[in-house]
Amino acid sequence: MNGNKAAEKTAKPDRIEKPSEVVQPQTKNGNGLIELEQPMNLQLLKRHKKFWRLGSKDYHTEYFDINRDGNLIVKEGNYQYHIKDIVQKFGTSLQILFPFIIKDRLENVIDLFNLLIKYYRYRGKFFYHFPMKVNQNKEVLLSMVSEGANLETASYNELWLVKKLWEQNSFLPSIRVICNGPKTEDYLKLIEELQSKNLNIIPVVEDMSELNFFSKYKGDIGIRVDLDVSVSSHWDKKIDRYGLLADELIKLGKIRNLKMLHYHIGSQIELQEDMIAPVKKCMKLFIEMKKKNPSLDTLDIGGGMPIPYDLKKRFGFEGVARRIIRLLQSMADKAEVPHPNIVCEWGRYVVAPAQITIFRVMGEKDIPRGNARKWQIVDGSFMNDLPDTWTLHQKWHVVPVNHLNFSKRHLVRAWLAGSSCDSDDKYIAHGNYVLLPDLEYLDEGDTQYIAFLCTGAYQDSLSCNHCLLSSPAKIVARNGEVKINIRRQTPEDISKLFGW
Repeated sequence: MNGNKAAEKTAKPDRIEKPSEVVQPQTKNGNGLIELEQPMNLQLLKRHKKFWRLGSKDYHTEYFDINRDGNLIVKEGNYQYHIKDIVQKFGTSLQILFPFIIKDRLENVIDLFNLLIKYYRYRGKFFYHFPMKVNQNKEVLLSMVSEGANLETASYNELWLVKKLWEQNSFLPSIRVICNGPKTEDYLKLIEELQSKNLNIIPVVEDMSELNFFSKYKGDIGIRVDLDVSVSSHWDKKIDRYGLLADELIKLGKIRNLKMLHYHIGSQIELQEDMIAPVKKCMKLFIEMKKKNPSLDTLDIGGGMPIPYDLKKRFGFEGVARRIIRLLQSMADKAEVPHPNIVCEWGRYVVAPAQITIFRVMGEKDIPRGNARKWQIVDGSFMNDLPDTWTLHQKWHVVPVNHLNFSKRHLVRAWLAGSSCDSDDKYIAHGNYVLLPDLEYLDEGDTQYIAFLCTGAYQDSLSCNHCLLSSPAKIVARNGEVKINIRRQTPEDISKLFGW
């Protein structure tokens, strides 16, 4: 749990040390730590779950729980994954992907939009497109597609993967592919090739040169607008190099085969109103462009749905989806135009909670001056394995894998240090601290593991090998079984990457 004064003040301290409130007999180990001779009762389990914010939809941890031995578990229906056992089998550093979480979250998004469309008698359709840049791992991509996701690519190489799967008949013929991003010559040629093979592919025009190229394109196209809307998000909108301004699009008049109007306003949008404002502005433009472009029938609202990395409660997607449909319906009816089809690209929202990253704590060092009391050194690298930690100064939901039943006085305010020789290789929770078990209270020979939650978005594709450190091994937990997906890199594997 990320520590700060507010959280420390509001969190209820664990009262495991008061015998009157514990039904099991107690004993002390050699370090003076009060232990239970029997596993925790349900009341204590509930308190610890609340303290670590597990089993909560508000924090996207409804799949996570604590067993009676104080260890982290993940529940998939009637299956149960004991994370400590998995770590001891496969070692650390380690990433665990849970495809069932992807499927569950994607199903929730698609089903809710379709339910609201039916309830409000909205006459457009809903299409979910997964942005491949969020996570290109095969297990993630196939899990998305199997549950009904369409795809969005941002580069030639991503579209090449789509081609490979398409030629293997891994996709239904009805799958839709949106092609965003600047278009290289190879990217443009591949778009044309796949369109000629009857893949439902929609390239999105980013600038005038691309518009000129697609003037003779035989398929449908989209076009991106650079909306003049400011929102609170991880996105610098002062200067945006993507898309065309609204006035430029109106002046273009009729655009051949125009099917879709697209915008992307930001990532990790903080306020619900900031999700709605760009929809309203883009719909005004859609209505204006529809007058000269009868083929225009789809509005792509991009991404932006947030994940509570910082453990602050965010707005839910249910309310956003309802407001989007009602707004588009009202504006379309008033302008007497057909209700537009709706496309969303909420990649991070769906896939981030489906992966966790686990490290072993190798040791502690006292911090003479600082908000934290001790450094805890882990056997991985934040710069390499969780790059958003230092590039975006992102906060994470950090929990122990074991010893989740430690009382609060046996936790320590910790800063985490990675295994590289770089001073930036650290996680200090924006200068606050993380509450974690103090190694001082572990039994001799015991090992502490910690888990970073919601690491399924962007971290793999942005990772590197600074100091020639190995990337974590990647395993997949599905249907009660755990299998290696990508083995841990050896020194020989890494050296080959650098020409040795």
